[in-house]
Amino acid sequence: MVNYSFSIENASQQYIQIKATFEVSKETTLVRLPSWRPGRYELGNFAKNIKGVKVYNDENKRIDAVKVSKDAWEIETTSTKTIRVEYAYYAFDLNAGSTYLSKEQLYVNPVNCCVFTEETAQEETKVELHIPTSWKVAGSMKNENNVLIAANFDELADSPFICSANLQHDSYQAGETTFHLWFNGQVKPDWERLKKDFKAFSEKQIEKFVEFPVEEYHFLFQILPTKAYHGVEHCKSTVICLGPTYDLFGPIYKELLGVSSHELYHTWNVKAIRPIEMYPYDFTKENYSRLGYICEGVTTYMGDLFLLKSNVFTLKQYLDEMNVQLQKHFDNHARFNYSVGDSSFDTWLDGYTPGAPGRKVSIYTEGCLLAFVTDVMIMRATGNHYSLDAVMKNLYFDFALQGKGVSEADYIATLENISGISFKEFFELYVHGTNPYEAILTESFEYLGLELKHVPAKAYSMGRLGFKAVPNGANFLVAALYPGGPADLAGFMVGDELVAVNGYQFNGELEKWFTYFTDDQKTITISRGGRLVETTIPEVQRFFYSEYSVVEIAEPNNLQKKALEHWKK
Repeated sequence: MVNYSFSIENASQQYIQIKATFEVSKETTLVRLPSWRPGRYELGNFAKNIKGVKVYNDENKRIDAVKVSKDAWEIETTSTKTIRVEYAYYAFDLNAGSTYLSKEQLYVNPVNCCVFTEETAQEETKVELHIPTSWKVAGSMKNENNVLIAANFDELADSPFICSANLQHDSYQAGETTFHLWFNGQVKPDWERLKKDFKAFSEKQIEKFVEFPVEEYHFLFQILPTKAYHGVEHCKSTVICLGPTYDLFGPIYKELLGVSSHELYHTWNVKAIRPIEMYPYDFTKENYSRLGYICEGVTTYMGDLFLLKSNVFTLKQYLDEMNVQLQKHFDNHARFNYSVGDSSFDTWLDGYTPGAPGRKVSIYTEGCLLAFVTDVMIMRATGNHYSLDAVMKNLYFDFALQGKGVSEADYIATLENISGISFKEFFELYVHGTNPYEAILTESFEYLGLELKHVPAKAYSMGRLGFKAVPNGANFLVAALYPGGPADLAGFMVGDELVAVNGYQFNGELEKWFTYFTDDQKTITISRGGRLVETTIPEVQRFFYSEYSVVEIAEPNNLQKKALEHWKK
């Protein structure tokens, strides 16, 4: 058995004192810390938060630990049966995938901070918590008087927990599964509204998959007073970080529903239906895969769609979310340069930052749109008898429950077996190619009695001048450029600070000043690297950035009506 101990002797310093005891039987033992965490396919380098590693033998004597890589220590263990590793972990960051300590809470994602040995990775694990008696514990691991129990290191790594006096709890039943709702932070939950909506989308997802993978599930909500939006999936739980507090059951309630449905769908897709390259996880290095468009793309699509299928969202509310994905897609000219398959592979490089302009696309956005098109292709080919739901259910029963990972060939074969059509060209052109999506999106929406529309962007800077800007005090920073647009031709650079037009400072009113000088030559003053430079931006009689939206066709035919109803079921 592996034993861990968590202490918080001086919480304001944000260091957690951790002790880990392992049985050993070899001449040397390698103690490792995970290099990444499931749900975010990039190196996390969590070892940068570790301080003061000390190792003791079974006689409680200090022995040497030699660091042999960025997150591994080699220990000579010929003359001891156990080792105890002690260290402090700096827990300063509060998001859905981090570890955090303050006087108000201890929040742990064990994959960030728990070392392991390969020799004991399959052994039962216990975590002893030394926390104030007034604190409650929220999480999916079995809890025996503040001792948490996991079957092995994989379960431990995938089981975050929150310890706090401020936890609020309720639950609901969907199918044979109990779903727990835990809120931490300053929040006033509208329990009845919450449980009604969560039960609806939970039951609809279970209906489509026939069963839920686990007996009990925990939603762990970290609610912040500041703007926040982040969720991370786990086998038996999810952590969702949202804010600001005062908008939770108002303007951002739809975000609460969206991210919760998304993370719940991950229980099947990614936690159970897993890319073959990640079966099993190897926490010591990158686990490269080109299936991000399934892992995150299908989940992004299905997460929102199930809110529509369960009547939690109206069609208009659903289309509002689809419009967000469409806008992201069409605004990103990298879609002509790099495929979603290659971008999946590159999450390990820069998948979660904007990166170099025009270099890559989002596996969430592109994967979502391709999942939608795939869904409609199946419906069309089968006379609306089957959809992407059937594909995902088959992957769950044929692979996940059989203890097997899914390859792209497996996914394509399942698509083709259910639809009866070939997906070879689709994958060549759109998954691994960079063909434009507009035609296949338009065709798919039309099948459902929907229309893809676009109009010039309302903002003059975007529609007529071809650049996006974000406020920076009284000035504005260039965030993106339309290739070949006026701003691009004028020599604008991403990161430029726009100060004035025709000698007049913007003072927070970029659009008003540009509109005022609509018919005039525009000389722009730019602050760039500590220097003030001027450039003239040309006027051309065309538009650049557009605003995209999907609307219902005024008079759909009977085939479109039937397809739409099937899609919504």
